[in-house]
Amino acid sequence: MNGLTNYSYLPLLFFAGIGAFFAVFSVVAGALAGPKRYNRAKVEAYECGIQPSPHAEGGGRVPIKYYLTAMLFIIFDIESVFLYPFAVAFDQLGLFALIEMVLFITTVFVAYAYVWRRGGLEWD
Repeated sequence: MNGLTNYSYLPLLFFAGIGAFFAVFSVVAGALAGPKRYNRAKVEAYECGIQPSPHAEGGGRVPIKYYLTAMLFIIFDIESVFLYPFAVAFDQLGLFALIEMVLFITTVFVAYAYVWRRGGLEWD
């Protein structure tokens, strides 16, 4: 009960409430203020700029670039998530943590270089 008696979670709850209010307010305001003109193009499925079709060409296969882009996003997103705590606690972690972080960043850059060399960053 030590954490609850000194109200240490109050700022966290305050900002969570602000975030929830903003999310609900944005959805409601968009529904009320947005235009309500529906046409055939708005009701159809949107497939990343490609003309929608009932069946995908080539037997239902999706181009690998979509998956590659998603994986790149996940890799670099996870890297940033791991770098923040390391940067905050850098002084207390010591040499071992520095070596581990260098190995981690090297691994991510090897993946980045591989994708770059394979042409995964080029858009047609």
